[in-house]
Amino acid sequence: MTEPAGETAPEAPEAVAPLEEPVVEPADEPAEDAREGAGAIEAAEPETPAAGAEKEGEAVGDEAEAEAEAGTGGGEAEGEAGTESEAGAGAAGTEAEAPGAEAAQGSDTPELSDAQAELAAQRELRARIEARKAEKEGPVASGAKLSGTAADLLAAVRAVEGGAATGSAFYETPEPAPRRPAPEAAPAPAPAMTVRPPVQAAAPAPAPGATAAVREVLARGGAPETLAGPVAAALGEGAADVLRDDPWQLLAVPGVRPEQADGFARALLGAECGPDDPRRTVALTVWLLEQAALQGHTALELGTVRSGLARHAVPDPDKAVEVAVSEGAVLVFQEETAEEPDMDEEEPGHEAEAPAEEEPATPVLLGLDRYAMAEESLADGLSRLVRTATAATWEGSELERAAGEYGLVLHTGGEAARAEPVALVAAARARGLRALLAVHGEDGRRALGDAGADAVTVAALLSGAAGPDRDEDGAFALDLLAVLDAPQLDVETATMLVESLPDGCHLVLSGDPEVLGAPGAGRVFTDVLAARVCPRIASRVPDPGPLGELVSGIGVGELNQVEAPGKEVVIVPVRDAGEAVHRTVQLVADSVPRAIGVPSEQTQVVTVGHGGSAGTRALNAALKQRLNPGPGRFGGYDPGDRVAYAPMPGRTVTGTVLSADAAGLRLRCGDEAVLVPKERVESELRHGWALTAHQAAGARWPAVVVVLPGDAAAGLSRPWVYTAFGRAERHLSVVHGVDQALARAVAEGVAPERTTRLRPLLEGLLATPEE
Repeated sequence: MTEPAGETAPEAPEAVAPLEEPVVEPADEPAEDAREGAGAIEAAEPETPAAGAEKEGEAVGDEAEAEAEAGTGGGEAEGEAGTESEAGAGAAGTEAEAPGAEAAQGSDTPELSDAQAELAAQRELRARIEARKAEKEGPVASGAKLSGTAADLLAAVRAVEGGAATGSAFYETPEPAPRRPAPEAAPAPAPAMTVRPPVQAAAPAPAPGATAAVREVLARGGAPETLAGPVAAALGEGAADVLRDDPWQLLAVPGVRPEQADGFARALLGAECGPDDPRRTVALTVWLLEQAALQGHTALELGTVRSGLARHAVPDPDKAVEVAVSEGAVLVFQEETAEEPDMDEEEPGHEAEAPAEEEPATPVLLGLDRYAMAEESLADGLSRLVRTATAATWEGSELERAAGEYGLVLHTGGEAARAEPVALVAAARARGLRALLAVHGEDGRRALGDAGADAVTVAALLSGAAGPDRDEDGAFALDLLAVLDAPQLDVETATMLVESLPDGCHLVLSGDPEVLGAPGAGRVFTDVLAARVCPRIASRVPDPGPLGELVSGIGVGELNQVEAPGKEVVIVPVRDAGEAVHRTVQLVADSVPRAIGVPSEQTQVVTVGHGGSAGTRALNAALKQRLNPGPGRFGGYDPGDRVAYAPMPGRTVTGTVLSADAAGLRLRCGDEAVLVPKERVESELRHGWALTAHQAAGARWPAVVVVLPGDAAAGLSRPWVYTAFGRAERHLSVVHGVDQALARAVAEGVAPERTTRLRPLLEGLLATPEE
């Protein structure tokens, strides 16, 4: 591996020390939309151990670029771990701008985008899930073998559900204030046979009177009035009364921290509130689970929640959990495991051991009903496809034969293997079947070239902007659906997709199991693989060339030195973060175009996190100054700026700024012209010369520059390196300042597991197929 000639290193600035990683508050990788409008209370900007200890003092609203890179539990620093809180934030006198607040307070409804349509579709899905939940005659079957604390918690839930007791029967504290009302679900569209449904309307903006009432309550508590719109949107029409009775419901606004909600509650309630106030403990329990969802978890172990509550000065975490469960704010689960073999008939000479004390076979989990019901609905939907598909004998490749015989098939492989599902869809259409190819994002569709001409993105398919018609039951008119980049499906998106498939439809989920997980709650592809409830077809097509050899080695834990006669792989050593930024700009602007022949606009920078001296902010600022200098007169952007547009949580596409007018900022994203309304520019748009690996997942570029400053070592893992290095098609430059940490990460850096329930649910519904 060689270094392009003609590059000199500047003097090294002082290195940045890593931060200590938080234990329970999984806020390193917040959802891209999770903090929209929350900047009015100055909140903690998470900083990753890989990003260093730089504190920029930005409001939470300025952090909306941090994607739902839920990644890999709390340990993978794709966003930024750690916190910073401005003095007095959330108490009297704190003021900040809240991006998107104007929109939340009611303006003319803009034309709906695909992202808004998909959000509406998600609301409809959740409404259907709630309806299904209400139709169930009894509680969830999970937990039949609970004992001890877990059994007490489950008994509390069932007693309340059955009307035998109220929540107050399980603790001796004042009756807690009512929970915030759930937002009203969007009405289901009228059924239409083989007609594409109209794009659903966005949720109505809060009434001006409701917003004014919320503003008054916020002012009494010393919170910025600019939070009125987000609070009204989060808590509904009765938001003012809810907030007045339970100030800790302020935590329902994305980005608000517990210490800020505590200050607000003290200002409103005075001596009436304390650390053990049941309203506080319930809100904190829900908040911990919501933060965990941003890390990719759909549930948390009971002990983890207890520890999180203790860190927030809750005197009795056990009672706090019991209150939250009895109030119905959270659910408790313990999935059954496979029975041990019957040992009644002992072998000769073998004495039976005395039975040990009964202990839970699996951890007791707590979760929010939103994700619990989504996982249960997804398990039901997948098992429905498995059981209703009609087996057919298809000639052709191994994947084609499996797809014809089974209702659900998993296909694994690298970038070269993406051609196999494309060929499958073409073969199915040749047989007269209604077949469709879906990809995670627009960049992934463009990477297919001519083969992806008929492919659609998952977002466009679910929103109704593309894809087949639906029947009167809302199911797609499809016989086969193949989904590329399936590891990027979060549990809610996967649920909507599977529930939209008719009985008998064949579903093929294809992807690379080594890449970073979905930028949202859940790990659908990994869980289905682990459950072993359907065939898995592993591609035998290797990725070609030195890049393919390098990435394949990383996948098995080996960082190999590869022969790169065409400078396909270049290592650029650096001493510190400042030098890393300098060399990155030099590579993008000069070396790669000159030595490799790839222009700057086709070169993508990938780094570990957003903050720090060599995070996306610092790199984008330096790259803009070199490649497209300007005053940023359109909300910080100029025509020609490269941007990362995140219209949905976890959905990032790159584009270029064309112009701006009174309606907003106009972009060119691939072949599509996009208008970003001015009230959403700050929350949905960031400069995009540099991305994180989660933002880059599912897309590829002719040239990629991966930046690894010294303080990035703690954020590295094998999936991160595999994903980042695998984004390059022709050339990869590695700005390397982590010494042996890179090789250790590849050999040992397995990303932390996400806590989910889909695997045991599937195993309970479907028998393991024969090998």
